[in-house]
Formats: sequence, C-alpha cells, structure tokens
Amino acid sequence: MRFNQLATAFAGALATFGLSLLAATPVAAQQKPDPQAELIAKRNATEKELEQVAVIDRKVMIKMRDGKLMAADIYRPKGDGKVPVIFVRTPYNFNFWDVKLGAPRDMTRELEAVKHGYAYVEIQERGHFFSQGNYDILGMPLSDGTDELKWMSSQPWSNGKVGTTGCSSTAEWQLAVVAQDDPSLATFNVQGFGAGVGHVGPYYEQGNWYRGGAVQMLFISWIYDYGIQNQVRPMFPSNTSQAELVNASHFFDLAPQMPPVDWDKAFWHLPENDIIKAVGGPPGIYETHMPVATGGDMIARAPNDPAWYKGGLWHENMKISKPGLWFMSWFDVSVSPNLAAYNEVRRTAPKSVADQQYAVIAPVLHCAYTRATEHTMVGDMDMGDARFDYNDLVYGWFDHYLKGEDSPILDKQPKVMYYLMGANRWEKADTWPPAGATTQDLYFTSEGRANTLYGNGKLVAAAPTTDHPDQFVYDPANPVPTFGGGGCCQGTAVKFGSYDQRPQEARNDVLVYDSEPFKQGTEVSGPITVTLYVSSSAKDTDFTFKVSDVYPDGRAFNITENIQRMRYRNGYDKPLAWMSPGQVYKVTFQPIDTSYYFKPGHKLRVDVSSSNFPRFDRNLNTGGNNYDEDKWVIGHNAIHHDSEHPSKITITVVPNTAL
Repeated sequence: MRFNQLATAFAGALATFGLSLLAATPVAAQQKPDPQAELIAKRNATEKELEQVAVIDRKVMIKMRDGKLMAADIYRPKGDGKVPVIFVRTPYNFNFWDVKLGAPRDMTRELEAVKHGYAYVEIQERGHFFSQGNYDILGMPLSDGTDELKWMSSQPWSNGKVGTTGCSSTAEWQLAVVAQDDPSLATFNVQGFGAGVGHVGPYYEQGNWYRGGAVQMLFISWIYDYGIQNQVRPMFPSNTSQAELVNASHFFDLAPQMPPVDWDKAFWHLPENDIIKAVGGPPGIYETHMPVATGGDMIARAPNDPAWYKGGLWHENMKISKPGLWFMSWFDVSVSPNLAAYNEVRRTAPKSVADQQYAVIAPVLHCAYTRATEHTMVGDMDMGDARFDYNDLVYGWFDHYLKGEDSPILDKQPKVMYYLMGANRWEKADTWPPAGATTQDLYFTSEGRANTLYGNGKLVAAAPTTDHPDQFVYDPANPVPTFGGGGCCQGTAVKFGSYDQRPQEARNDVLVYDSEPFKQGTEVSGPITVTLYVSSSAKDTDFTFKVSDVYPDGRAFNITENIQRMRYRNGYDKPLAWMSPGQVYKVTFQPIDTSYYFKPGHKLRVDVSSSNFPRFDRNLNTGGNNYDEDKWVIGHNAIHHDSEHPSKITITVVPNTAL
C-alpha cells in the first residue's frame, strides 16, 4: 500500500514537472508549422474545391492522324451548358499528382479557368510522359495541333471556340498552329515565345537556336536537363485503360530524373556536338539523326537549313488571321524576332485582324512577368514597380474573343504597352517602334587603343577622318565570359539580367566606346543596329557588342547585346563568306530592340569583342564546321573607323520623353 502511494506521488510530481516545462517553452516552438504539411493541406483544399465546381476527366488519350495517342487532362464547369476552351499544350510535366509530395499538384490555374466559365484542356506534347511517339522540337504541331483542336472543339461540352495560352515551350508551338487557320481556333495568347519563331525579316534564329549565326547554348543544357532526348523511356501499352492510367499516376509520373550537371564546366567541352554525350546524356535530336519530321542532327544544321522548315516553327510566309495577345520581355532570350513576328502579322493580316494584335513588353527575364514586384530586380538593376495584372488582361481577352462579351479592359489597352527601363514606367504606343521615333548615328573613334574602360574609345556625331584601328586578340581558350544579358535555361553557368560590366571591361580583348554625357533625358525605344568595319587574321571569327548605361559614378549596366558570325555576314541564304588577312569587311548586325531612358549626365557605352561565352558558342576561328572540332586558332581582330570605314551604332530615339 505504501509503495503504491509513493508511486502515485512520484507520478504526480513528474506530471507537474512536465507541465511546468511545457509552460516555460515558447508557444512558437511548440506549434512551429510544418511547411510540407501546410503545402499538402493547401493542395488538397484546392483539389477539393476543384472537384466541387468542375467535371474532371484525366488521362484522356486523344488519337492523332498517325494513330499515336496524346495524353490530356480536362477540367470544365459542371452543368449541361457548352463552354469555350482554353488550350494548354506543353512538353513539361503536368501530372495531376505530385508523386514526391504525395498530394495533388497546384491546381490553381485549372480552378481559376473553370470559375471563369472555361474548359481548361492540358495536352502533353508528343513523345513526353504519357503521350506516345517521338519528340521533335515543338512536337510536330502542324499535325498534332490541328488534330487536337478538332477533337476538343467537337466535344459535346464545347461551344466550338478554342483559345491558346502559355509561356515558353507552352507558347512556342502556337504560331505555326494558328497559321493553319483551323476555324475552331478563335484567338491566341503567346508569352515568351521566341523559340517558336523561325525565319522572319532579317532574323534566321530558327527558334532561338542561333543569334547572328552563332549557337545559343541554352538549348544544350535545356535538352539535357528536361530529358528532351528521351527517345528511350518508360511507356504504357497503348491499350491501358483510362482508369489504370489515372491510378498509375499516383505512383509515378514518368518524369526523367537527370543526374545534375555543372554546366559552368560542361559547356567548355569540345567538340560541341559531344557535350550532351560527355555529361552522360542519351543520343537524340541534338546530335543524332532521328525518325522525326526535321530529322534531328540539330547542331549540324546551318541557319537556313531546309530541316528548319519541316517541323513546327513559324516562318514569315505562314499567314496569321486570328486575334493575338503577345507578351514579351526585354531580358528574354531574344525579343527582336518576337517583335518582328508581331509587326509582320500586323503588316500582312487583313486589316480587321491586324487591328486585333496587342503586345505587352515587360522589363523581366524569360517568363517572369508575374514575378515583378514593387522593386523589380533584373540582376542588380532596380526596374521599379513593373507589376501588371496579366491575369485580368488574359481573361478579359478570352471573355471577348471566346464568349463574345464586351471587355472594358481591352477598351483601355493600347496596341503596344512597353516598359521604359531607366525611367521605370509603362508607356503606350500604337506601333513598334513608337510613332515619331527617329534614328541617330554615333560613330566609333579612338586613338588606336579603345581596349578596356581605361582606353580612349569614343562615340561621336561624325566619322573620324583618319583610321586608328583598335586591335585585340581573340583566343577561343579564353573567351569573354557572359555576365548578364537576356536568356534562360543555362543553370548556374550564366547570371542573366543587368549588372555592372566594369569587371568585364577591364579585359584587354574588350573595346570600350563612350558617348558624351546626355545633356537631357533621352528615350531609346526601338531597334539598335551596329555596323562595323573589321579585319582578322582568321578565316572566320565572331564579333560581339554590348550596350550599357554608364552612370555618373562610373557603373555600367548592360541593356542589350548581340553577336555576328562573319561567315554569314552577307546573309544566311547566301554562300559562306570567308575572310582574308589584311582585308577590311563591313558587317551589319541584326537589329536588336530595347527601350531605355538615359538620364541627364549618363552616357551610352558600347563594348566590342569576339565572344560572349557560354551565352553563345565559341567560334574556333578555323573556318570549319565549328560544332565537330576540338582545335582552334587565335584571331588577331581589329575594328576600323574613319570616313571610308564609318563604324557606327544606330539608335532609335523617341522625342519629348519627360521623366
């Protein structure tokens, strides 16, 4: 009995002691939220809400004309009414179940579309995840896109009208499909769509694969990192039932788990056509002949290779006659072909359709529109408050063109809304470039040593009478490293955006030319074109330029950049043009667009060199194929500037801009 009393007393003391410890512990520590649990709860709540308002039909396999099946998830409002369709097609993973999290993926977009009265149809690109077939760049959209449109517009719940939307690879297939003029496709919204533009005007970028004939290396890392070469991959038998596919989606989503690659090192590998192989990637469309429309072997193609015209790229001869909402950004991979495509459609479409093309150009990186903040940072440059309600505009657009409703949002929207960097504000225009814009030439000059920011390179109003060439050595083993600029998808190898360029400008292989300080604020909005007179000891080489805003304190923030491979200086549809030592050649770069306000006291700076790596691949200077070589030669390059060789930069100036 005594033992029991002692035991009871001891237990009570422990309980009291425990309670006192608990009371002394901070409440926050007791109730520290579990981010994973919160995310799972949020995802489950969204899915539950979606189930309440939507008819959900997942893993629907849609047959293409060649018999291959494409996987679709469909979300539509409950009820018997017919509704318009928002169509999203992507090579990326949209499996409805987050296998690693053990919960639904974020269904916010699907829920939002259904609440707005739309069916939301997501279709997986050919050759990815649950869809069958072999993937080609853009997934053969001319056949698949048309087949998918016909299928969804003919469903009993569809009102027969379809609108497309999406950014990057979810947008890049759209223009070529729009050009097929399917009657069910009523309108389109393309965002960050440069890799869907082939040849337009002076641009032969062929889906951002090239710039000025140099390879944009982002695709090498993108093709590997996202498993784009996945010709050997797990697939379900074609007779697998929808119920089995839905159930299987809870266990695995077929997403490749690529071993991580240090691209900062991997991009250096030579020959270039072996880069993916060197990091352990599989063979595929990058460097191998494949049974797809374009044939694969992408790295071996020239900028005007016939293969580029056999796949899903949009080219200027493909007419568009649908209303379009175009989103672009100044620090994307390549905004100028996007703007050229927009202008081409406005120029060639019937007037009623030409008047239904609207553009928004933001001061952000690739597809970062909705990530703008009160202080939008692009690299180290503060772009100010660049926020804009894209969602309201997109739904206002679809309400008008898919439902036939009046849209007060569209009534207020200009044909071109662009962000004027430097002044950090949105501007409106009826055209691009804005009405009233004029060109201004600034000529390169020096006393023969424009090397580094400590040299004597200048930009002046008239070409100098005497030539004092600026010379530098371009060594492919020691290229100028990329530091900022527009781009995406290169891992940690490149920091995109705007940064102080002075560390780069301390290199002896960088020529630096400065204007006088602006006496009054100047808006430069439109194309920038650089014309150089150059010579080289090499048979072939590259030239690059970079435009910067130089602050009164000396900081130099990059605005835009370009490159030109000399073998293509006469045109991409012309015979290759080689160089001879001692000869001076004229080269005009493709126009590159921007919108920037130079404040009083600031200067415009142009850096010239022969490399910008790994943003662009290195020219090995041999005159060979470049992509299959592992040896190089050093180039002794020069810029000439006098009345006979008037090297210059041509800027587009918009008058009467008040800050």
